[in-house]
Amino acid sequence: METNRLQNIWKNSETKIKLKTINELNQSLADKSRQTMNKFLVFTIIDVIVCVGMIVFLIITALNRQGDILYMANNAVLTLFILISLVISLLSWIKLQNNKFNLPLKDWLEQRIRLLSKWLLGKYSKLYIVLLPILLVMINISIHVYYEYKSLIEVMKNEESAIGLILGFIISVFVSFYALNKIRRYQIKKLGYLKEIHSQLCNDCK
Repeated sequence: METNRLQNIWKNSETKIKLKTINELNQSLADKSRQTMNKFLVFTIIDVIVCVGMIVFLIITALNRQGDILYMANNAVLTLFILISLVISLLSWIKLQNNKFNLPLKDWLEQRIRLLSKWLLGKYSKLYIVLLPILLVMINISIHVYYEYKSLIEVMKNEESAIGLILGFIISVFVSFYALNKIRRYQIKKLGYLKEIHSQLCNDCK
């Protein structure tokens, strides 16, 4: 009877398998859960790489524009925001990377579901809607001003440059929100899959 219950988990997950023992079923569920968690880790690693790349760029460009106080201030504030994001991403990676199955699968899943739910559906999960436009303005200024080979004030006073900044901001906002929404929907879907496995395992323990 217990074997039939575990097999139902796979049927509900639309996965076709042929397993004979409870141990094999449990191991397969563990592997599937770990594979799903690894997909979250991929996004975290990408965040870290992007943050490190941006910090390097901001430092190099600021050093090359030491005479432009406003430009350096923009880069300094932006670097601070990105450093905070980098620390958060690294902490997230550490928490999710701990995939030693020294806990029962149900408890291991419960910990990660709680953590992911807080990130994706928690109180501050949509804070990016406010922060992202601000960061994109600062990033656009940093990139545009640097490649214009002018000071920030000169770029702002130039009508053509100002229009370029506005268009760049609008495009970057559209692309960023589109990409983030796609990623967010994908992650919520995977979180739902983990919740489904956990719910079935909880039912199995009753």
